[in-house]
Amino acid sequence: MRRVLGIVGFIVFILGLLLALVAGIVAPANGTVILVLVILGIIVGALNITTAEIVPLLVAAIALIVVGTAGFDPLDKLIGGLGSVTNEIVYYLARLMAPAAVIAAIRALVVVGFPKGNQ
Repeated sequence: MRRVLGIVGFIVFILGLLLALVAGIVAPANGTVILVLVILGIIVGALNITTAEIVPLLVAAIALIVVGTAGFDPLDKLIGGLGSVTNEIVYYLARLMAPAAVIAAIRALVVVGFPKGNQ
């Protein structure tokens, strides 16, 4: 059963990546797309994130946030619209990964706060 859930989570993750990529190009700043990405991110976080994956996921989420705030607008001067489209794709990727990162952070807090035996 765990393997099936892992496969489902992986498929949902790939769907979220594809949606973020395509929507970043054709549907910038779309509320429905954001809602779907958040739901997919919750599913990914609930099904895919193991204890060993918490730190890499949180680092990746932080990187997305930092890159997203940097902005790719200067690329518009090279190829019209490239910077804006890249911003939208990163924006959508961050919306996909944010719920998964919140779930991972809560799991990390539970692991840290869980009482351990007398050591």
